[in-house]
Amino acid sequence: MIRPILIATLIGSALFAKEITPDKRLQHAANALAEMVMTNDNGIPRALIGKAQCIVIVPGLIKGAFLFGGKYGRGFASCRKRGGGWTSPAAVAIEGGSFGGQLGASSTDLIMLVMNKKGMSHLLADKFTLGSQYAVVEGMTGKEASVNTDAMGRAAILTYSHAKGLFAGISLEGATLRTDSSENKKIYGREMRNKEILETKVPTPIAAKPLVAALNRLARRA
Repeated sequence: MIRPILIATLIGSALFAKEITPDKRLQHAANALAEMVMTNDNGIPRALIGKAQCIVIVPGLIKGAFLFGGKYGRGFASCRKRGGGWTSPAAVAIEGGSFGGQLGASSTDLIMLVMNKKGMSHLLADKFTLGSQYAVVEGMTGKEASVNTDAMGRAAILTYSHAKGLFAGISLEGATLRTDSSENKKIYGREMRNKEILETKVPTPIAAKPLVAALNRLARRA
């Protein structure tokens, strides 16, 4: 008889065996961004997106028993340039923590809006733990968010989940966000810290251009 733990491990191995390439993950992030902006009544208001200093997109955040209750996802962060437009994407990984009841048993897209310099300082660190002390709050959607855009804009980081066409605020208490060094190396051809990518004029790789173009097109400054 196969033990439950072995079954869980086999499921986990199968999922990670299908680990996508950075190029495909960049495309998935661009798709998630497009869906975020295209959703109207129940989505994230453009006013909030327009005020965001940085955006973190983690397509296909995974939660499952095969990780013994853990959660894991890989994605990208981009910040606004001083002269307009958005920076080349920096790879991030998010792990652990309590993700609240919004996250399903399989996967969902995670979107984080970094609203001010305090939030940016945390994002530029090599690693930090999300929690209330960092003013990381569950974002509102739809009309409720439209009424409270000023109040929400004062939060350091707003967090959202997107699954089955619906957006909802998501709790990321205790989750760790860190630089994904191996992913950066694959994308840029050398080891790079996220601070370097997000604060300097790093040329955008071909594979990342659709994501940056989508940001420039869909997430214009308010």
